[in-house]
Amino acid sequence: MNSIDIVKGSGVPVRGNDIDTDRIIPARFLKCVTFEGLGANAFADDIAGLAAQGKVHPFRDPAYKNGSILVSNQNFGCGSSREHAPQALKRWGIRAIIAESYSEIFFGNCVAIGVPCYKVSHEVADKILSWIEAHPSEELVTSTESRTLKMGDETIELTLADGPRGQFLDGSWHARSALMANADKVQELAKKLPYMQFLKNA
Repeated sequence: MNSIDIVKGSGVPVRGNDIDTDRIIPARFLKCVTFEGLGANAFADDIAGLAAQGKVHPFRDPAYKNGSILVSNQNFGCGSSREHAPQALKRWGIRAIIAESYSEIFFGNCVAIGVPCYKVSHEVADKILSWIEAHPSEELVTSTESRTLKMGDETIELTLADGPRGQFLDGSWHARSALMANADKVQELAKKLPYMQFLKNA
């Protein structure tokens, strides 16, 4: 069972609205045959742009290098529907995301790879972002079961719809796992399909 409930780790504050998938992983890195190596190039253009100004992006800041919970603002993951964006974040080390809102396709792509995306209000997002910036190495804990974030001595309520929450808790987010768990039934059905017999004898 591939259930996902507790995610523990320090936070990564990525402030801003409308951070799209082209910024999360620029198009030139999509030539790869697999998703391996995408994490190293997450936010590559934003990182370069800030470096030219003498600034450091959170994904290159040593203070956040071990972070696993990304926090942002409105409409995170908007833009093109490429699944490479959540893959890049996960391969960088992100295991959960908290933001004010998301692109629906980005949200769905995150569910498909086991990355819970929680929602909070603007005020709460700003509160969490400021806390992470003040406590970059301290642990945060999210729970799919209770839909909460533990931050220091405080417990904050998070929003996650019942559908994806149920998928994370019963493991059904992992489509391949569900398929493998029912391999015998798949084989039995395949034997009854006329075109499968044709392919077998071709």
